[in-house]
Amino acid sequence: MAAPEELFCWEGDWGLPSVSTDCLVVLAYAQFAGAPMKLRKICNPWRSPSGSLPALKTNQKETLSRPADIIIHLRKQKYNADYDLSAKEGADSLAFISLMEEKLVPALIYTFWVEPKNYVDVTRRWYAEHMAFPLNFFLPGRMQSRQLEKLRLLRGAENLEAGEELEKELFRDATECMNLLSQRLGAQKFFFGDSPSSLDAYVFGHLAPVLKCKLPNGKLQQHLKTLENLTDFCSNILLLYFPRDGRENAGPKAAPQPDGGDFDGVPNKRRKQLLSALVALGAMLGYALLTGMVSIQPIHQEALEEPPDLEAIGPHDHEEDGGG
Repeated sequence: MAAPEELFCWEGDWGLPSVSTDCLVVLAYAQFAGAPMKLRKICNPWRSPSGSLPALKTNQKETLSRPADIIIHLRKQKYNADYDLSAKEGADSLAFISLMEEKLVPALIYTFWVEPKNYVDVTRRWYAEHMAFPLNFFLPGRMQSRQLEKLRLLRGAENLEAGEELEKELFRDATECMNLLSQRLGAQKFFFGDSPSSLDAYVFGHLAPVLKCKLPNGKLQQHLKTLENLTDFCSNILLLYFPRDGRENAGPKAAPQPDGGDFDGVPNKRRKQLLSALVALGAMLGYALLTGMVSIQPIHQEALEEPPDLEAIGPHDHEEDGGG
């Protein structure tokens, strides 16, 4: 029997198994399809096999990062949550997933990564507090830049300025999408009856963070809460498939320990912690050199580029093994 494949995801919070939409989509689909895998929750994408999250390390030594690619791979392994769907239901599923990508995703990017107060008080703070030094100084901003680029591509616009006009347009599209999803779900438990499918995974992954995260600007959440069937849908999936995460997040969360978590109870703990500190110091110095913050040869020095995308920079900062 083959060993379970490894899935790397962002850690969870707010009563969710992960704070990342893409990770939630993959985690939900894997649960729906009954796919066995070794789950590793981390807070440093550079420590995943692909340098990004989610990342699935397959038994064929491949690394997959896009949720759609991971779902296709699981289907090839006979873990197919869409097995019982008719051709029409399959087409409807693809249509609604495309609708979310076009209408809902831009509003989610704006809500979490562009709206100034949400980004500063919640998004950037969460990632900065959960990342190891010195990555917490620059990686959240780099992640924001990538989300902004994705938003530009989705909207086909070169320049995006946070403001009331853009927010109204994105909010209008997102509420229209959520209304259509609510109409399609109706009084059913899942979108195509009594069993969850890939569409349920995508809807859950996109709406659960909106429902659970406490944002200063919560306009999307306010509208979502008026659609009781969608809020019940998200809550039921959490209760049925991720009960452990809801219990763990019911009380105060322990302070993260990104550098020492791997070595608890291991001999020579002090020596390994010292080594971790030296690695962090080296990473900080390397970043300073690469960005020009520190200069060794100020004369004839060429322009330096930002840090490359690294596949890994050390052992996992936090791991949780299990099936999700």
